[in-house]
Amino acid sequence: MVTKDIMTPLVALLKECSTGLDSNEMSPQEKKDQNRNSIENIANEAVNVLWNICECSSRAVSIFNKEGCLEIVLKYLSRFSTNVDLAISVAYCLQTVTEDNPELLKSFSAPALHVLESAMLSPVNSMEYILLKTLVAGTIWNLKDIIPSKSQAEIINAILKILSEVLEMDAGETVLQMKEAETQRIKTAAETEDTLQNVNGDDLIEDDEMEGIPQRRKVRRKAFISDLLPPTDKELRETIALLTAQQTALEIIVNMCCSEDPTDDEWEELSSSDESDSFMENSLSECGGQLLSPLCLSHEVHTALTNYLIPKKIFEKTAFPNSTAVDVCSRNPSWKPLIRKMSTIQCRALVCLQSLVSLLDVDHLGGPAALQTLAQHLSQLLFSQPDFAKHVDFLEAISSALRALLQTVASKNIPQCMTPDQLLTLCRAGIHSSNVGVRVNVVSILGITGSVLAKEDGTLDTLKTIGCFLLEVATKDPSLVVAGEALDALFDVFADGKEAERASVQIKLLSALKEFQPVFKMKIRKEGRAKYSPDQLCVLDNVKMNLRRFVAYQETVEKKLTT
Repeated sequence: MVTKDIMTPLVALLKECSTGLDSNEMSPQEKKDQNRNSIENIANEAVNVLWNICECSSRAVSIFNKEGCLEIVLKYLSRFSTNVDLAISVAYCLQTVTEDNPELLKSFSAPALHVLESAMLSPVNSMEYILLKTLVAGTIWNLKDIIPSKSQAEIINAILKILSEVLEMDAGETVLQMKEAETQRIKTAAETEDTLQNVNGDDLIEDDEMEGIPQRRKVRRKAFISDLLPPTDKELRETIALLTAQQTALEIIVNMCCSEDPTDDEWEELSSSDESDSFMENSLSECGGQLLSPLCLSHEVHTALTNYLIPKKIFEKTAFPNSTAVDVCSRNPSWKPLIRKMSTIQCRALVCLQSLVSLLDVDHLGGPAALQTLAQHLSQLLFSQPDFAKHVDFLEAISSALRALLQTVASKNIPQCMTPDQLLTLCRAGIHSSNVGVRVNVVSILGITGSVLAKEDGTLDTLKTIGCFLLEVATKDPSLVVAGEALDALFDVFADGKEAERASVQIKLLSALKEFQPVFKMKIRKEGRAKYSPDQLCVLDNVKMNLRRFVAYQETVEKKLTT
């Protein structure tokens, strides 16, 4: 579409709608009844097209920047109090185009930021407005690089306050309540129509005797008010809005956890903007945050995450969807898609949990006891589903969370809660997944587990099992990324420890790796540039170098144990 120049007529339409909203040719009542609604509906459709195109095309984003689309869509957003649907479409679009787009950030003036602030701090708390505020919060997070350091703490607190409130809501209970409300509304409407039909029954009966038709009564149905009203799915729309808001909130938190910390020099440079400074000095005053300069972003994020109990709320979202809500949705075709949305929230929460476990200190996560509880929770989630390997999204998300958790627990010398047998069960199922991410995760999990066991006594048999498993993956997996991860895991497991040394000799690790070494080098040379990114190739080159060193180390181990 972009290649065929869809952007030219699309931008022209957006500008025309913007002009139409400002038109004074019609009376206020006419505008309200005819012009405004139709123009806003067209604008809404146009913004949806713009958002989807920008989501898929960097060229479209570049045109968005150059054609001044920001000013147009911000004008639409400013109408959030009267047209929340249009505002939500704009918020989706803005969240997309502001991501990794430094050129556009220069176009955000103080009035533009004020529009975003007004939408984010709207006092309306319907579910559609909750979605709007969540999306705008994500946009403002994308703009963090243009917000002066003295206002960063307040902005972060404002964003996380909104996300916390979104995640506080019980999605399962909301589904049940809104479905019941829909059922009652439909029932009441039907009863009202029956009542009106009975009251006006005489008017619906015509005597046809004058026309020579045999005596009978003919019922002619009148048009009732309920027939003239469009069918409504208000409850369904609001429920979808809440579920989407929760999914978006979790995705924003992941992005916040993954952001790189800017240097002090960068903060000083950012804080020199005169116009933004004057606006932000008084911005978000309701949120009560303290202004710090210079600001360490990661510290502020960590503190706010903890203050708003974000880890606890994310932990709650990792549970399986409310079974009663799932059952209700499964019996109603229009509500059935919500089952997938609830499952998606669980997967996003697991990914979010992975980020938090990797980012936060153990104390911020509740201490060692909380981590052990978390491990038990993830274990229950995993093994309560006999067919967990079939659910690829869930398996990738929970294996990512487990990988991060086990790494943190191992690094802090906290006792593991999951047994090696449990982890091997997960890994044997996960290694056959078509998803490379799942296979990488399960291999890494075994590497972490094996490296811990290598320091303990009486673990020889388990280490041999882990070693054989990893060796088979390294030599047979079709993906070099997975094979490289398996080799890395082998290096970790058999790097040190008496039990590890004995196990490596008994499974003939050295001879297997010597045989595989030239094969691995050849596969990197033949497949590398065609199939893998520069970053992946860099990692694979490091693995290749470490393999050479590890083979040399294993030669000394074998020599020591056989002499």
